[in-house]
Amino acid sequence: MSQNKLRILLLSDVIDRRYDQKWDEHCFDGIDLIISCGDLPASYLEFIATMFHGDVLYVAGNHDERYLQHPPQGCIGIDDQLINWHGLRILGLGGAMGFSSHPYQLTEKQMKKRVHKLWLSLYKQKGFDILVTHAPAKGYHDGQDLCHQGFETFKQLIHQYQPRYFFHGHVHFTYGDFPRLYQIENTTAINGYSSYIVEIPVNSSSDDDAKFYIR
Repeated sequence: MSQNKLRILLLSDVIDRRYDQKWDEHCFDGIDLIISCGDLPASYLEFIATMFHGDVLYVAGNHDERYLQHPPQGCIGIDDQLINWHGLRILGLGGAMGFSSHPYQLTEKQMKKRVHKLWLSLYKQKGFDILVTHAPAKGYHDGQDLCHQGFETFKQLIHQYQPRYFFHGHVHFTYGDFPRLYQIENTTAINGYSSYIVEIPVNSSSDDDAKFYIR
């Protein structure tokens, strides 16, 4: 971390060759944390985790049922978890809208039930700083078809807890004129399609065990 900024590399949906076939030893210079928002091959994330000297967090996308048999080795799954990463409270909720037996296609009711199970963690942690999902929030630059509609539950979470950031994927830029960054109330939402580097202002201590706190 430099100049009191935390640099997070977001990945989602399609492989960025800069972090795969075109990788070089400087690819991750200045990156503090990597977060995948889903629909990426486990082998891709495993390669990145091997080459990056830091944590790689991920949630599952709607096409990631293969993770159930072969989760990305060397990475940290945060689905249905509220983790504390060096002082940052990060909530992970993968999957997308759907009506099927697919493990990562969910109804609104099912997503709401997942969030309800986290109530104690949310209470103890007094909310969260970053929401990481695969799907967007309903009504905020989501798609028209069922599969690409966002979740009302995410909109309610953001309204209730007012996190600083919301990272997601799922809505490809090739599908239409979707923005990279936008606002949901006081929350900065970022579509991590392919890759994007987020710089977050933080407060930190100067020792080796520095903890990061969003301003």
